Parts: sequence; C-alpha cells; structure tokens
Amino acid sequence: MVPLMQKKFVDELKWIEQEEMIDIIALAQACPGVFAINASILIGKKIAGFIGSLISMISTILPPLIIMGFISLFYDSLISNKLFFNILLGMQGVIAAIILSAGISLFNSIILTNKRTNIILFISYLCLYLFIKINIIYLIIFAIIIALITYLTRGHHDE
Repeated sequence: MVPLMQKKFVDELKWIEQEEMIDIIALAQACPGVFAINASILIGKKIAGFIGSLISMISTILPPLIIMGFISLFYDSLISNKLFFNILLGMQGVIAAIILSAGISLFNSIILTNKRTNIILFISYLCLYLFIKINIIYLIIFAIIIALITYLTRGHHDE
C-alpha cells in the first residue's frame, strides 16, 4: 500500500508532500483499525475535507469487500484447488518485496530529512526491536511520548 500511495499521491498527482506522507503513514499505523482505511481517511481529509475522507474510506472498503464476498462463496472449492493454493503461496514473496520496498522508501525519507535526531531515533528503535525484543506497541507509545515532549519543548511552530 505505502509504495503505491506514495507513487500516486506524492510523485504523480503531487497532492501531498513526502513529509506529509510520512506523517500520514505514522498516524495511520498508530491508530486502531486497518492501515489502508486509516491512511485513505487521512489523505481524503487532507485533499477534500470530510467529504474527501468519506469517499476515500468507501472507495477503500468496497473493492476488497466485494472480492472477499465473492471468494467466500467459493472458498471450499478454492482452498482445495492446488492452483489457487500455489497462487497464494507465490503471492507471499511479492508481499514481502512490497513491504521491504516501503521500508526502504521510508528509510530514505528519514535520511533525506538530514535530521540527526530522526536517524538516531530510527537506529535506537531498530536496535530495541531487533536485539532487545521490545514489543512494538511499547516502541510506538515511546515514540509518541518523545514526539509530544519534542513538540512541547520546541514550541508550536506550525500554529
């Protein structure tokens, strides 16, 4: 989702800036619910207010709902079909590549901002997650606390 959203909304249509995309991704992941729906609501709101968020949400929900409804009608015959099973198996590699691509893109965005604090926090969170095995929820809460402290101590520049 992230690379597709970034390519469409940042690179092609230029509706939002790269920095805004990073903020939307962070907020969409931190909020409860499905990432795609959260992100579409935030992007829709940014572009066209409440109506934009509503249309974005409906447009994000309807296609998978229709597809999953259709698949559920034939689930028993599909799941026992070797071709369908192999298609699902083959999709795992594609999904992993897409997730890796999104991670690389976000990492590049952090590096391009050239803010030492962002790079230090990224490395810190990565080490805490990979080597000390701190639960991702705690890292998100910690990141929110650091962001709030930074916002409060540096002043309200965007207001």
